[in-house]
Amino acid sequence: MTAQLLRQSTGAIDIAPATGDARFTILDAHETKLEARLDGGRCDEPARLVRETIAFVERTTAQNAAIETIRLHADAPTAETLIAHAGAQRVPGATASIDLLPSLVWQLPDLWLTDARLRPFPQLRVTTGGRGHPLRPPKPRGMVYRRRIPWLDREIAFRIATIDDAELLNAWMNTPRIAQIWEEAGPIDRHRAYIETLLSDPHMLPLIGEFDEAPFGWFEVYHAAENRLGPLYACEDFDRGWHVAIGDENSRGAAYVSAWLPSLTHFMFLDDPRTQRIVGEPRADHCRQLRNLERSGFATIGTVEFPHKRAALVMLTRDRFFHDHLWAPGAAEASLSGAPRRP
Repeated sequence: MTAQLLRQSTGAIDIAPATGDARFTILDAHETKLEARLDGGRCDEPARLVRETIAFVERTTAQNAAIETIRLHADAPTAETLIAHAGAQRVPGATASIDLLPSLVWQLPDLWLTDARLRPFPQLRVTTGGRGHPLRPPKPRGMVYRRRIPWLDREIAFRIATIDDAELLNAWMNTPRIAQIWEEAGPIDRHRAYIETLLSDPHMLPLIGEFDEAPFGWFEVYHAAENRLGPLYACEDFDRGWHVAIGDENSRGAAYVSAWLPSLTHFMFLDDPRTQRIVGEPRADHCRQLRNLERSGFATIGTVEFPHKRAALVMLTRDRFFHDHLWAPGAAEASLSGAPRRP
């Protein structure tokens, strides 16, 4: 379902179920509100019903940031199941109608996160290098996130890097375009040691990004409190940050940035609901990356100095990402057309 079709819709449109028997029929669609009916909901299988409902919201809002509310008509038991497990809101005076808010539904992790770790991880304060911070959870293995990207007709996924990825990382880091920014060119033994260091560091999460199982980029997700960036701004315990190198030349350009950057951000917010801010420190002279970040909703809030670079400090809040539907392409720029910018 595309944004264009939703906005032009005036009659009923059947949306085929993603995983089971539930069928969602769109009765009417306007710029900011969509009305639908759920037929065949399986109230005796709440987990399956919730998953199908989240998948429906994803399909109808993945490219359409304008839809703020989906009013869903269903039988009363189904409505109560979705209120209890999918963040649905009761409609005053209606026993079998509920409102689904994409801003809430996109914060439910089950559809997109693929590892079964305990979330949120219990909190215990520890100290590393003289800095206090929460104890971080054990690292997952394998795939941690996946999402269908309709404008590319491809699936994006992030998986935990392993030593077996050293050859791939070595090839990417020795690419002149990446070597100029990362300054990590060298022999493969260097990159084996580099991956081992990241895997042994509790505050770092090395990821390989894939489109349809083909690797396209290297990502490092970190907890800012233990990172070199932490002392340089008013860091909070669950701030997350990231580094990126897009190695596949065919996965560059605006259409791909609008896929991997919001997906990476989405993963970090879903990975721990206590994370309220995503930060970054790109080189201050990396104009293309700064433009991409701005178009994705990040705000530049200052500059920081490292021994090897002068960096822009950029930030994106959970409220802005989900309130303004920044998983959808173009949503950040659209949200600024009539409202003041929030970080």
